[in-house]
Amino acid sequence: MIRIAIDAMGGDRAPEEIIRGAAAAREKYQITLVGPEFLRESIPKGMTLVEASEWIEMDESPAIALRRKKDSSLMVAAKLVRDGKADALISAGNSGATMGAALLSLGRIPGISRPAIAIPLPTVTKDPCLILDAGANVDCTEENLLQFAKMGANYYQAVFKAERPRVGLLNIGEEESKGNQCTVAAHKLLLQSDLNFIGNIEGQDLTGGRAQVVVCDGFVGNIILKFAEGMAASIFTILKDEVKKSSLSKLGMGLAKPALKSLAARFDYAEYGGAPLLGVGGVVMISHGRSNARAILNSIESAAACVEKQVVQQLKEGQ
Repeated sequence: MIRIAIDAMGGDRAPEEIIRGAAAAREKYQITLVGPEFLRESIPKGMTLVEASEWIEMDESPAIALRRKKDSSLMVAAKLVRDGKADALISAGNSGATMGAALLSLGRIPGISRPAIAIPLPTVTKDPCLILDAGANVDCTEENLLQFAKMGANYYQAVFKAERPRVGLLNIGEEESKGNQCTVAAHKLLLQSDLNFIGNIEGQDLTGGRAQVVVCDGFVGNIILKFAEGMAASIFTILKDEVKKSSLSKLGMGLAKPALKSLAARFDYAEYGGAPLLGVGGVVMISHGRSNARAILNSIESAAACVEKQVVQQLKEGQ
């Protein structure tokens, strides 16, 4: 049975929603929650609590918190993976601290200088668009982007079963000469690689399915992620307001309700659960800070899939 260690105190809705999501998976996986002793009364049967006397808040400095809080729920959970007592780590808490804890406890995959957060975005096709980095590295070199592309392609092939996924470099134009010094240099490296590199792509191409893996620095990637979340929420809010203006619109909404529910699910972060932190020596899932029980459950499923498909080993072999 796959063993999952979960930071019970990480996230805006911790610990209640974290425990609820974990409880929903306890019959399928061996779940270990990590947190303070007072959580013991809230944990259902079939789950284990490993005590940690501290936890890291969302607004804390990752470096300072990791240095001062050696017995935080996040660090203790990461050490369970390091010591072979768990197969994967999940946290909806401070993402910078999660990355730091993973690096301190699990180290980097040989050949990878920086890990990257990989986020799948829905497209008009059946295949998602995997964006990395989505926030782990604000500043990147061309070598970093090449490494992200290799990790993204290997992950996509393992998880989404796509042979030689199409890799694109996010840029302000399709021409090779477009972009800053980093993207121009990265374009040359990607052309020389054995990846299925299709060249530069622009922002409007992300949801069109042109590329299956899209590479950018974490500054741009995180803005794209937050913009997509905000745009999706705004569209549905505007749609609801427009429907209220006439009885005919309300009737049409009723007929289209099943399709709209399906569309909403494709843009719901809770459906994806968590984003893998690629490049560290173990399976680490970074969940949304607002994760509810359903998001945590889906994070567990995603982490288990990474373990089953030996994603970390495939990333090692792909370098």
